[in-house]
Amino acid sequence: MAKVEMYSTMWCGYCARARALLRKKGAAFEDIDVDADTSRRNEMIQRASGRTTVPQIFIDGVHIGGSDDLAALDRAGKLDKLLGLAS
Repeated sequence: MAKVEMYSTMWCGYCARARALLRKKGAAFEDIDVDADTSRRNEMIQRASGRTTVPQIFIDGVHIGGSDDLAALDRAGKLDKLLGLAS
């Protein structure tokens, strides 16, 4: 299984969509609340090449992007392989 990290907030609709898709896939993920710890927001911005919006999603350390990017990978049939779900 891939290591999935998602920087998010609890009130963000895009974050909720990304969580729902990851859960539907059965993927375990670390949900990092950037409102609870502002140092984590700064970490997210640095890792995501300056992006400040949430969610910012990383799979095995590779920046995937946000919720729309995650959904696009799924529609293209590429998400399962990245998550380690496809053979």
